[in-house]
Amino acid sequence: MRRTLYESDHEDFRQAYRAFVEKEIVPHEPQWERDGIVPRSLFTTAGASGFLGMEVPETYGGGGVDDFRFNAVAAEELMRSGAAAAGLGISLHNDIVLPYFLAYCTEEQKQRWLPGICSGEQILAIAMTEPGIGSDLASMSTTAVRDGDHYVVNGAKTFITNGINGDLVVVAVKTDPAQKHRGMSLLVVERGTEGFTRGRNLDKLGQHAQDTAELSFSDARVPVANLLGPEEGQGFAQLVANLPRERLSIAVAAVAAARAALDGTLGYVKERKAFGQPVGSFQNSRFALAEMDTEIDIAEHYVDDCVRALDAGELTAVDASKAKYWCTELQGRVVDRCLQLHGGYGYMSEYPIAKAYADARITRIYGGTTEIMKEVIGRGLGLGETR
Repeated sequence: MRRTLYESDHEDFRQAYRAFVEKEIVPHEPQWERDGIVPRSLFTTAGASGFLGMEVPETYGGGGVDDFRFNAVAAEELMRSGAAAAGLGISLHNDIVLPYFLAYCTEEQKQRWLPGICSGEQILAIAMTEPGIGSDLASMSTTAVRDGDHYVVNGAKTFITNGINGDLVVVAVKTDPAQKHRGMSLLVVERGTEGFTRGRNLDKLGQHAQDTAELSFSDARVPVANLLGPEEGQGFAQLVANLPRERLSIAVAAVAAARAALDGTLGYVKERKAFGQPVGSFQNSRFALAEMDTEIDIAEHYVDDCVRALDAGELTAVDASKAKYWCTELQGRVVDRCLQLHGGYGYMSEYPIAKAYADARITRIYGGTTEIMKEVIGRGLGLGETR
């Protein structure tokens, strides 16, 4: 079924972004996978090309176009390239962290930060997860105690994407440790802040080119002027407001990754022979590929409607959770079945499907696990937990 989400401007953008990915990411991705990180110059190159801060008003150096469809195109092209992990930091920068700056910054903060965000000189990260608490954000122990014109921040965060490269880190803290949700605030901690240190670049199962780090804060003094929002205690509400977009971003990438895996496998099974005929000619192969193509097609159309809803300001937490849960689980099923259709070659690292398999596993965990997504959906059905 023909997709109707995109218009000519988006397809023009697609061609430009595809050229950027093919030139600036794909040739270097094997080395970045070995390094465990992309160079900071990738962000400044993306910024100079107009691929950062597309929705930031032009007065701050952005593109001035508030249309998530451009972000969706970028995600699709990254997944199509087979070098997605090297570009995930850009997606996090644009899709997930930038909205906090646009929605909650004061005019002074916008003037101070947005130009660098758009140029790529200020790389974004967000730090919510702590060791031992997983999705239970209300139980976080990182504190920010007011001391004159500064907060004194103590605590630790883990699994932080762009954790090594990040210059502006939105950190979830407890400004009132006696409270749970209502005691949470968001602070922007800047590179070079005394008492703010980065631990090791974590060695992951997949997505090796994406730096993922541990962060620690030991009496780190952060200016009160770096608080996001008009007052303390708004952090949980700010996170809740932005999580649907984050989860939709993950869903867009997941279904695009599934499509890329299927396309690559179709080419393989048409050429690879067994028992004197192409692997794809066997009924089992045809049925498996038919099932995957159908499920991906259906998922694409649901996600396209979610993108439309986001741009219209109507995307709900429940609908975003459905998209994130279904599409990441679909991605896992598809890459697993596609690897199986490759036979023993699918287990070899030199084949793209092996990398796709390793990279896919985390998508059912970050941004909220599948189990948390089902919890959100279940509560949306009026099935809240009773005690």
